[in-house]
Amino acid sequence: MKNKVSIIGAGMTGSTTAHWLAEREIADLVLVDVVEGMPQGKALDLLQAMPVIGKDVKITGSNSYDATEGSDIIVVTAGLPRKPGMSRDDLLIANAEIVRTAVSSTLPGSPDAIYVILTNPLDAMAYLAMKVGGLPAQRVIGQAGILDSARMRAFVAMETGVSVENISCYVLGGHGDEMVPLTHYSNIAGIPLDEILPADRLEAIVERTRKGGGEIVSLLKTGSAYYAPAVAVTQMVDAILKDKQLIVPAAAYLQGEYGLNGIFFGVPVQLGRKGVEKIIEYKLNDKEQAALQKSAEGVRQLIETLNV
Repeated sequence: MKNKVSIIGAGMTGSTTAHWLAEREIADLVLVDVVEGMPQGKALDLLQAMPVIGKDVKITGSNSYDATEGSDIIVVTAGLPRKPGMSRDDLLIANAEIVRTAVSSTLPGSPDAIYVILTNPLDAMAYLAMKVGGLPAQRVIGQAGILDSARMRAFVAMETGVSVENISCYVLGGHGDEMVPLTHYSNIAGIPLDEILPADRLEAIVERTRKGGGEIVSLLKTGSAYYAPAVAVTQMVDAILKDKQLIVPAAAYLQGEYGLNGIFFGVPVQLGRKGVEKIIEYKLNDKEQAALQKSAEGVRQLIETLNV
């Protein structure tokens, strides 16, 4: 039986995720959106691209959650986009209702689905999804760390002229301005970044990584990033459906790891067919641990505001 992935929200991020996933031919796809005709039109357009690339993927668009029945994975991208000057935290209340509806409306038809959450503020929305659905923690994952780490890798490649294939970066913490890029674990061909780059250049890369999403918002003026977030989701879905046991940074529910409890937070996770199969703990120095605690406090405040 073919895998099925439903994407809630057929805007730029949702439809681009469908594009990336269709190319990989790993699941049939459903796009759901409240805008009448939009998910149907995008699904039909994408479906008509499949003969050109030789992929046999069924792609459906709908305004009804009924179309998601039997999904293996449900990706939630729906939500209000960030506008210039708007923080992720500003989106909290408005997007909470969207995520609440998405989870409660899809879970009855897909009781065993794994949920991948993109809606911002990401960490709080993942927590909300778990609570609303009464879901096991391993079946809810927030997409953030892959995106943030990819941004850092891109900036390191721009700075050094080295292929992105030789660059590994690890960004932990909340998906916001207090995220924690690990400059010593991040490396070029195994050599830590803090041994390659001057401190001022490395700090500039760290700061640009933290502001990466906001930089794109300010340039676009009427939207936010979608190519990189969408392909990051695709990597996660691919790892889950193929049971790859791939280790990536993602938002997972912590129960004592890194000294934190009761929050979704960006950490290295091992992804497989059950969702989060394992949380990997790095040994952090005092500065990194302090930065992680500061980031966690911001996430905890958002969760408390949700009151779920």
